[in-house]
Amino acid sequence: MITIAEKLKNPVWHSLNETHNKFLVPFEGVQFYDPKISNFGAFFDTTKTAEALTAYAELTEDFFLISENSVPLIDDKTILLEKKIEGCQMVLENLTDIKITENIVLLTAQSIDEIYDLIWLVMPGFYRKQGFKMGHYFGIYKDDKLVAITGQRMQTDDFIEISGVVTHPSYTRRGFAQQLIAHTTKEILKKNKLPILHTNKGNTAIPLYEKLGYKITRDMNWWHYRKK
Repeated sequence: MITIAEKLKNPVWHSLNETHNKFLVPFEGVQFYDPKISNFGAFFDTTKTAEALTAYAELTEDFFLISENSVPLIDDKTILLEKKIEGCQMVLENLTDIKITENIVLLTAQSIDEIYDLIWLVMPGFYRKQGFKMGHYFGIYKDDKLVAITGQRMQTDDFIEISGVVTHPSYTRRGFAQQLIAHTTKEILKKNKLPILHTNKGNTAIPLYEKLGYKITRDMNWWHYRKK
C-alpha cells in the first residue's frame, strides 16, 4: 500500500493513478493529463522522459513535468526547455479559523468561461478551460461579475490540491483570497482528505498560506517545455 507521504512526493503521478485516472495519457515510465484538461505530467524514471516528451508534444505545443528533485532528460532536437520554475509544496497542519463574511458560491459549468478568463488575466500560461473538470471551484461575485476564485486540481484518495487562487486586480486587498482558501480547505477536510497546495518559491502569497495553517514541506519544481 502506498502511503500518503509517498504520494505527496509525486502528486501528479498518483492523481493520475487514482482520482484523475480517466484523464490519463500514459507513456512508458511517464504519465500526462489529457491536454484538454491539463498540460501536466510526471515520471519516476528519467531515462524514459525524452521519448515520452517528444510523443506528448504531438498533442500539445507546451507542457510541464513536475518533480521534487529529479531532472528530466529531453531530446533537444524536438523539445525546448522554456524554463524551470522553482516551486514548493505546502501541506495543511492546523487550519486557522477565520470569519467568512463574503458569499462564497460553488461554481457550475455555466461559469467555465468566467473562470478561464479570470485565471488567464491574473496567471496566464497554464490553465486549460476543461481544467474545471478536475475538481470543485468556488467564487465570489461583485458587481455582477466573478472577481475571485479558488479551485481544486490534483487529487488522490488521500489529498486534494487547492489551486487557481486568483483575484481580479480591481478587487484585491479585500480578504477574498484568504476567505476562499479557508472555505475550500474546510470543504476538503469534510471529505477526510488532506488539503495541499503548490506555489513558486518567493511568492508573496506564502505568508497568507502560512497564516491559514499551511507549512512548506518540500521542493516541487515545474519544468516547462515547448515543442520545437
